[in-house]
Amino acid sequence: MQRKNVQLHVLVYVDDLVISCNDNVAIKAFKTYLYACFHMKDLGRLKYFLGIEVAHNSIRIFLCLYKYALDIISKAGLLGAKSIGSPIDPQHCLSLA
Repeated sequence: MQRKNVQLHVLVYVDDLVISCNDNVAIKAFKTYLYACFHMKDLGRLKYFLGIEVAHNSIRIFLCLYKYALDIISKAGLLGAKSIGSPIDPQHCLSLA
């Protein structure tokens, strides 16, 4: 939604909503409307969403997939594996045979 220089964005995933807006009054009014229509709980500032860690400062929002990647590595049973820069020699030529 965009009206009178107010931009309100809603990201919906199943039963989770992420709401962002450049106007605090508009976001409060929108959340009040949602409370009237649905049983919902405000969890405050976004910290995690779909495995993505979200950090804020006064100017920017930072997204980090460290925990998500660590969970995948752990599920694969490779938590103690040694890392390698390149698993194959970059000069190696593959043959068709």
